[in-house]
Amino acid sequence: MDKPMPDLYFRLMSVLFKIRDLVRPRTEILKEVEIEPGFHVLDYACGPGSYSVIAAEMVGPAGKVYALDIHPLAIRSVQNVASKRELTNIETIRSDRETGLEDGAVDVAFLYDILHDLGDPNGVLQELHRVLKPDGILSCSDHHMKEDEIISAVTDSRLFRLSKKGSRTYSFMKEEQPANAANSH
Repeated sequence: MDKPMPDLYFRLMSVLFKIRDLVRPRTEILKEVEIEPGFHVLDYACGPGSYSVIAAEMVGPAGKVYALDIHPLAIRSVQNVASKRELTNIETIRSDRETGLEDGAVDVAFLYDILHDLGDPNGVLQELHRVLKPDGILSCSDHHMKEDEIISAVTDSRLFRLSKKGSRTYSFMKEEQPANAANSH
């Protein structure tokens, strides 16, 4: 996710995701994360917003979803869907890594189908660690990687530990870091 994919590729991917979502609704995946009303959620590399929209409905009006992506079409797509569905609890962020969120601002961060494509996975994991609450959950899934690759990619950073394996996702909890440890990676 170091630079945006070409617009045509993004548009094709979006069409494929719509078909995928009809066949296998994202709701079933998000049920594994145990999102509650009022939660603040970060959908990192949100793409066209398949997860962001469902999460916004799950957290309700008291919650918030931050949909982050580097691609301007992703941001527009999420904004359009949120507008059509009258979801006022979605905020888009255009960025390749930095969220601009405060420390400990989110209860759950999604890292779905992007881990394999990150140029600096440790930098992304550091940012997610920073913005997650102390008891926050990093929910990860990547069909491009095997289970052991996903787990080691996240836990080798020493920022997270595996807390739960679902049928489609892996949940990680934050490891407590000494004050300067997170900056030394």
